Amino acid sequence: MSPRPKKPRNYNCPHHLPGTLVIKPAGIPTKDLEKVVLDIDELESLRLCDSEGLSQADAGAQIGVSRGTVQRLVTSGRKKIIDAILYSQALVIQVEDEVR
Repeated sequence: MSPRPKKPRNYNCPHHLPGTLVIKPAGIPTKDLEKVVLDIDELESLRLCDSEGLSQADAGAQIGVSRGTVQRLVTSGRKKIIDAILYSQALVIQVEDEVR
């Protein structure tokens, strides 16, 4: 049994670029670092909730997903960012090709 397909989502982040963005500690080559991948869904949820100050319900309405999904994305994104900072890992922001 395969998982259900991902719902189409609306991304309005003015700072996202197509491709991949890597944020890493200074002075350590990227090839020597463990990588943590932050999906564009998590980044957009964090931007709306933490930077824009929207509630999870309002953020979900903007992205086109449920409040529960936004809560899961925010929790997962925060954990990945904290782990990358605490353990000197490279944070890779993965932008999907079908981003609108």
